[in-house]
Amino acid sequence: MIIQKVREVIATEAHAIRGLSPRINKDFLKAVDLIVKCKGRVIVTGMGKTGIIGRKIAATLSSTGTPSLWMHSAEAVHGDLGQVTRNDAVIILSNSGETDEIKRLLPLIKKIGSRIIAMTGNVRSTLAKHVDVVLDVSVKKEGCPLGLAPMASTTATLVMGDALAACLIIRRGFRKEDFAFYHPGGALGRRLLLKVEDIMRKGSHYPRVKEHAKVKDVLLAITHARCGSACVLNKQGKFIGIFTDGDLRRHLESDPRLLERKVHEVMTRHPVTVLKDKLVVEALRILQEKKIDELPVVDRRKRLVGLLDVQDLLKAGLV
Repeated sequence: MIIQKVREVIATEAHAIRGLSPRINKDFLKAVDLIVKCKGRVIVTGMGKTGIIGRKIAATLSSTGTPSLWMHSAEAVHGDLGQVTRNDAVIILSNSGETDEIKRLLPLIKKIGSRIIAMTGNVRSTLAKHVDVVLDVSVKKEGCPLGLAPMASTTATLVMGDALAACLIIRRGFRKEDFAFYHPGGALGRRLLLKVEDIMRKGSHYPRVKEHAKVKDVLLAITHARCGSACVLNKQGKFIGIFTDGDLRRHLESDPRLLERKVHEVMTRHPVTVLKDKLVVEALRILQEKKIDELPVVDRRKRLVGLLDVQDLLKAGLV
């Protein structure tokens, strides 16, 4: 019985979300235009559980290219209203549209001159009658078994906020790189902003061997550098190939004298390389597509400058 009740709660909230789709109309587009044209910030305000949803909406907007901040409706009339300017757009969240704190705040915001968007479950409320745009987030039924705690209504408000943010991302031409700029401390930021030269192996941390070196000596160099391959250079110091663990396995079974062979005889010629100023995410794509573990790194003049190993991506938290 309990499981059935819980499923009913989920179904109720899912129904509330589906009900939003027909409401993505000219009023929604008007709200988007209002925010895009806003010269200031987007201030999100509300009370109670809906207010908590407002914090998330403000955070999502800020992280996706729309400067935004959260303002508690009760604290607003005790000084926080000083954050609001006439150049700002204010999103007011209230399921009933009749919350006392909201009704007290509404004329003050209008006096400042900010444009106002309301997300409310009551399109005939006091709030809805005195704003520039109304977004209907009404629900037929709350998820709460008692019908008291806001569940479906807060879910609908959250999704409408996400819909606004998603549309603004498209309108502003916001890119992954822009998102990463605002999230430099996260894995996504590292993934999108790091360049190959930031994490590649340099100097003595990757082996470079002469083309006439014996395979057994190359293996010692690889082991000493704790690497999975060695880059091969000709007499002039030009990069001409790579000797990998895969090359070793391919020749070992058929060639009993492999260890005494010259490395240029068994190396991989013209290996795939990556430019040092490419983003790490591009290098990762190459490694995955080519099903290889190492990438020699070169500069714009095709000179060898380093080596990128899949282990380096693991250490950087990118895989």
